[in-house]
Amino acid sequence: MADLNSRVEAAKEELASLKERIDKARAEKKDATMGSVTQSMPLPQIRGSNVKARRVLKGHFGKVTDLHWAGDSQSLISASQDGKLLVWNAMSTNKLKAISLKSTYVMAVAMEQSRGNLVACGGLDNLCTVYNLDHPENATEMASHDGILNDCRFLDEQRILTASGDGTVILWDISKGQPETTFSEHTSDVMSIAINPTNSSTFVTGSVDRSSKLWDIRTPEGSVKSISGYHEGDINNIDIMQDGVTFASGSQDGTARIFDLRAHGELNKFGKVTQEEDGLTSIAFSKSGRILFGGHADSNVMAWDVLGDKATPAHFLHQPHEQYVSCLGVSPNGDALCTGSWDTVLKIWA
Repeated sequence: MADLNSRVEAAKEELASLKERIDKARAEKKDATMGSVTQSMPLPQIRGSNVKARRVLKGHFGKVTDLHWAGDSQSLISASQDGKLLVWNAMSTNKLKAISLKSTYVMAVAMEQSRGNLVACGGLDNLCTVYNLDHPENATEMASHDGILNDCRFLDEQRILTASGDGTVILWDISKGQPETTFSEHTSDVMSIAINPTNSSTFVTGSVDRSSKLWDIRTPEGSVKSISGYHEGDINNIDIMQDGVTFASGSQDGTARIFDLRAHGELNKFGKVTQEEDGLTSIAFSKSGRILFGGHADSNVMAWDVLGDKATPAHFLHQPHEQYVSCLGVSPNGDALCTGSWDTVLKIWA
């Protein structure tokens, strides 16, 4: 037993040494910071004090677990532990549709972006269920995952991607209710999917294995690119900037990091690495890409200046929620931010 303990300690020391060497090599390659590169540019100030909660969406009776904007930037869908999906008009706060679910714990929800007539959800039942809002009673249940469904995103009206606790991502044919392709390279739960806005054939995933991977549905035999060794905790959420080459990852270590897919390197890092049980739960870029929003387990919502050198937020939203912020998203037209929380409400900010 003593020999085993000594070997474990030796392995830990070797791991720490290797990490130190990797960090040193990365530092030598990084010849500039975001702040130094943009110092001479005439950048406008980030508007913070004028951002307020313009609408409050009340109607759930359980923790809000996920939300997703429709492509028209007028409506959105939310999921809750009350066992319901609610479709909202974000401007009027009216509920447009309520769908009762078989499973009361839904982790993921999505709206199809072109017409907005299809919605999907999944959770502890390991299923992805697709509903047509015109006939929600005729649901399509798709079963192939062996773990909880953590995220889902429509590619179009015929196909959807799902991420699971079984470590895989599946591309489904909705009409057949059958898998087309399985992407299986992560070594632990896949938590988030972000589809490239400039090329819907590619997407990025984030995982509990602390890696993020770029995939192409045309070459499913393996990821196009894998980035790891930066986060010290689970990656909970991924978002891709409108340019299609920059993405951000939010982690349980309390940090948000920005990467360039062309350079295979980190562009910026926000937040302080801690050993807290919970950290960032969700992230989203503003439409311009200048601001990165982050929802935190401590009920705060932060906004970082992507082009700045400061690791601290440029500003916080004022009294966003009373409990854990579980999800957030920027509307496709960039006019509003929606946040959802375990306090059962959603808020629209502008």
